[in-house]
Amino acid sequence: MRKFILSIFALAALSTVLPAQNETPAKFKLYGFIRNYAIFDSREVKAGTEDLYFYMPKDESKLANGTDNNENPSFRLLSLTTRLGLDVSGYQYGSMKLSGKVEADFYTKSGSTAILRLRQAYIGLAWDKLGKNAENSFLLTIGQTWHPMAADMPHIVNLETGAPFNPFNRSPQVMANYSFGKKVTLTGGVIYGMQYLPVGPTSSTNLAVTKSADFMKYGLIPEVYAGVTLKPTSSFTAKLGANLFTIKPRWKDEMGPLSDRLIAVSPFVFLQYTGKNGFQVRAKSIFAQAGEHMNLLTGYGVSKINNDGSWEYTPMRSTASFVSVQYGKKWQVMGMVGYKRLLGTSEDLIDGDHYWFNNSGEKNIRQMFRATPTLAYNLGKLTLAIEYNLTGVQFGKNMDSKGLVQDDLHWVLNHRILTMAKFTF
Repeated sequence: MRKFILSIFALAALSTVLPAQNETPAKFKLYGFIRNYAIFDSREVKAGTEDLYFYMPKDESKLANGTDNNENPSFRLLSLTTRLGLDVSGYQYGSMKLSGKVEADFYTKSGSTAILRLRQAYIGLAWDKLGKNAENSFLLTIGQTWHPMAADMPHIVNLETGAPFNPFNRSPQVMANYSFGKKVTLTGGVIYGMQYLPVGPTSSTNLAVTKSADFMKYGLIPEVYAGVTLKPTSSFTAKLGANLFTIKPRWKDEMGPLSDRLIAVSPFVFLQYTGKNGFQVRAKSIFAQAGEHMNLLTGYGVSKINNDGSWEYTPMRSTASFVSVQYGKKWQVMGMVGYKRLLGTSEDLIDGDHYWFNNSGEKNIRQMFRATPTLAYNLGKLTLAIEYNLTGVQFGKNMDSKGLVQDDLHWVLNHRILTMAKFTF
């Protein structure tokens, strides 16, 4: 392995002197899709991207006459998330193979006009036939792409693709994959949050929740990931991994720099089986500590204020899991069942004010579930689909010292009907 690592640096040093005949021209492929959604919700919801990215229904808001003020149905017809991408492949310089991707979509809005957003932009450096085993290979990915814990998504057609029951995150990263043949791949690298951000206090004196890249920027240490992929057969895939996430929710105040630091570790497991006629089953489960940067509905709080003014933090622990199934090719039946539960902080919180929860959701939740039966019809590159999304959340009142609501536990349901028309090119 040491010789292999040294060879990477040697190749980089020799790249300026190798003759041009060692180069193989690159190939380019333009791809994308035009996508349109129509969405009906039975009540008001917590969602982003013009309500396309759905998290959960809002809690009851009872008026004096007993009416729930959030029991308002809504309808949307949207053409956001149309995508355009460019794949670059086939370029080779000596024994090094290079590939790349640039991908964008119309996601955010400026006034009433959708604007283009960068989704992915990365390069891949690959070497084959390494060591004594000719099937061993190495791939180094540099740039913005899917977080390894978010890459395998459930079989659904909605925009949130399983969140908050599945991690959802694309970020700048340096990720290495070493494959021992086709059955075992070791993955490790570092990730830096950019679009999907952790939460924390607005300032040392303002405890309001905000999302910011500064928490990681001044924390100096990027997120670290390590995992293994196992493929004992062509039909079965298993992944095990964990991330180490550390930030500084406060890095200075009026007295100068601070030593605050949150440390959280989140392991996960993923299983997949692929059969005939488009049949596939996927399952994933994550034990999350904090995890707001992965679009999981969780958070963290302060467990102690030290004499020197520094704060000690404790992450909210939770589990998030899904099982999804897909069958068919022209006519496709698919769906997901997801479940999430808050387990409480690892240490007692000093109070409810020093507790920051993902503001895409509500911190007075205890557990939630989702079921999404879906029917899709594929006519060549045209896909028409209809999905029924039933999401239920258990809300409550009066948090205990672990951040869990204890009283007035009640369920709130939202019925979402989503239709999609997509032309892929």
